[in-house]
Amino acid sequence: MTAERTGAEGMNWERLLERTHRANEFVALAVGVMLVLTALFILTDVTLRKVGRSLGGSDEIAGYAMAITASWGLGYALVELAHVRIDLVHRRLPGGGRALLDVVAIASLALTVALVAFQCWPVLEKSLSRGSRANTPLETPLWIPQGLWFGGWIWFAASALILLAAAVGLLLQRRREPFDRWFAAVDEVAALSAADAGKSEHAERSTPS
Repeated sequence: MTAERTGAEGMNWERLLERTHRANEFVALAVGVMLVLTALFILTDVTLRKVGRSLGGSDEIAGYAMAITASWGLGYALVELAHVRIDLVHRRLPGGGRALLDVVAIASLALTVALVAFQCWPVLEKSLSRGSRANTPLETPLWIPQGLWFGGWIWFAASALILLAAAVGLLLQRRREPFDRWFAAVDEVAALSAADAGKSEHAERSTPS
């Protein structure tokens, strides 16, 4: 029991969060490059159509690109806290209550994403077992776009589970400052920083010369 507690207290959750954030930044960059290349491909295809030629399959490839970039980009949106948050009750709670709701929100998201990723596998597995191809002129093997799409959901689920573990770990270590920095909304972090600055200024004024 003591060894488990020591291990939990010694875990550097901030380092894990920083590595997860950097990995998602790299993924976001790759997603951006893919979208730019897709846009260039479509632009080239549309231009060639003006002279009676075409690369073909631009609409199909664009559809694959949108599905793939959407699934892979969700992890980056998560670590950037870019998802919509309804905080009507959240803002009215004290610090401990807000932290509890933050953990509940992350846990709910992680569970939902894990379930979605689990349900995505049968789609890919069926295409692999049947050797399915798209009913288009390109006849794309469907396991290729579906595999990349499925990988994005797995990455999103992994990122969400890492954030959940880190959030719980930081609270167990009673490290509210890094918890708020990583999981509180941007305006809340700014408000907390302003409050800390106000307390410091008040303490300096109260200190006798």
